[in-house]
Amino acid sequence: MFDDSLLDDAAALARADRFLRPLAEAGPRVRQEAAQSTEACDAAVAAAAGQGRPRAVIAAGPDSRLLRAVLEPWCPVPFVAWPSAGLPGWAGGLDLVVVLAPEGNDREAASSVAEGVRRGCQLLVACPEGSLVADHAAGRYTSIVPTVTRDQLAVAVAVLDVLHRWGLGPLTEPERVADALDAVAIACAPHRDISVNPAKEIALNLADALPLVWGGSPLAAHAARRVSEALRTVTGRPSLAGDVDHLVPVLEAAPRRDLFADPFDDTGGHDPVPALLMLDDGSTDAAVRTRRSELLASAERAGVRVHTVDGGGDPDSAPTAASELARYAALLATGRWAAAYLALASGRWT
Repeated sequence: MFDDSLLDDAAALARADRFLRPLAEAGPRVRQEAAQSTEACDAAVAAAAGQGRPRAVIAAGPDSRLLRAVLEPWCPVPFVAWPSAGLPGWAGGLDLVVVLAPEGNDREAASSVAEGVRRGCQLLVACPEGSLVADHAAGRYTSIVPTVTRDQLAVAVAVLDVLHRWGLGPLTEPERVADALDAVAIACAPHRDISVNPAKEIALNLADALPLVWGGSPLAAHAARRVSEALRTVTGRPSLAGDVDHLVPVLEAAPRRDLFADPFDDTGGHDPVPALLMLDDGSTDAAVRTRRSELLASAERAGVRVHTVDGGGDPDSAPTAASELARYAALLATGRWAAAYLALASGRWT
């Protein structure tokens, strides 16, 4: 049962503090990782200067798609995201392998970096010092960015900053990303009531629904997958993220709402009705706008509720990698706050 009174209940919010506080500290974690990586960045840039530009950049591991979404339009050499274990068969001494392993104990990441060392690849590895991954990454051509927070986004921002200084990526401005996360934390703070809290409003919209999450640009689509994952993890309920081709069939098959149904009937047997959560990062791409219109039209025909999350920023200014990454961070953080409030009001944290 969903109890929306818990969203503004001081005692319930205090009990959930251990889950909400890490969300509020996302901005400081980005600053901490960026500051931590400064010395390692200087050393890595000096080491890379003598090796020349790599033939290709390979991002290995589960967060490789985030790096691809940021780097692919800007990287001056071919870029490959390799989320599976190991490395592509062609990877060798002319290539740079980038691995994000903030936990440090990921055996697949350790295997990938060990394979990179064996093949003589350049390696840029973000992991805790003295960890399993760091031990396997030790080698002549390895640069390690020491991590301290275990936050995937904060670590990715720090690594993107290093790659920018290597001349392999755009300016990403960690402080700008941290500011975006701080702004979301203020807007979605527990003490802000439902009427002015965007995350609590999303939780209300998803209270009795099957969440469908969509983002049009590559970064917004990645945020959609992460938000959907957060919804599944903290609520134990199904959630689907996908492109228009994946979501439209679900909308078309959605059961229509019965206006005369008893809202207090909890005998079960009712199919969940989808609700569409659209993550808008301000993309002006014509293809994205077309897909967005198609999805909205399908939702309207199906009578499905639609809630749009705005990534913030100035829609009139020219997009940059820094602004796009900041908007991605804002979308992701808002979705995670909403998932937390949905779990709280559903009684998952009593």
